[in-house]
Amino acid sequence: MKKSKQVIGLVLWIFVCSLAGIFGAQFEPGTWYELLQKPTWTPPNWAFPVVWPLLYLMMGISAWLLWKMKKVYLSGTEFTWFFVQLILNALWSWIFFGMNLVATGLAEILLLWIAILFTIFLFWSRKRLAGLLLVPYLLWVSYASALNFAIWQLN
Repeated sequence: MKKSKQVIGLVLWIFVCSLAGIFGAQFEPGTWYELLQKPTWTPPNWAFPVVWPLLYLMMGISAWLLWKMKKVYLSGTEFTWFFVQLILNALWSWIFFGMNLVATGLAEILLLWIAILFTIFLFWSRKRLAGLLLVPYLLWVSYASALNFAIWQLN
């Protein structure tokens, strides 16, 4: 694969992953979220716009690493799960912040967690670095899931 095609591919994959964040950013926490009771270990609001772009960057690089491999196809199981988790990622912000549905958000983020885990296993089986790049994402979503659960319990 030509170097220019690889660079364009990398940029496109990072952009595709960032679309989930762009969609999710439309649903800001706002007053509703501020009024909720939250656990003491809730991160400060500034942490989210710092962490998420890094995670989308790593997701894009991960997908790009698989995309440029021979015998890995966009229609394959690996990318099916990748796109499922990406859609679930985008939907969580809409459900939790946009619709203010804490319990539904919790159910959805658990599905997201499972989809990320499947994606990691599938990517890892093809290229370890691609799977490894998704581990911080799984860890952050694990933390977000615990936070979502705690908010549900407190409210």
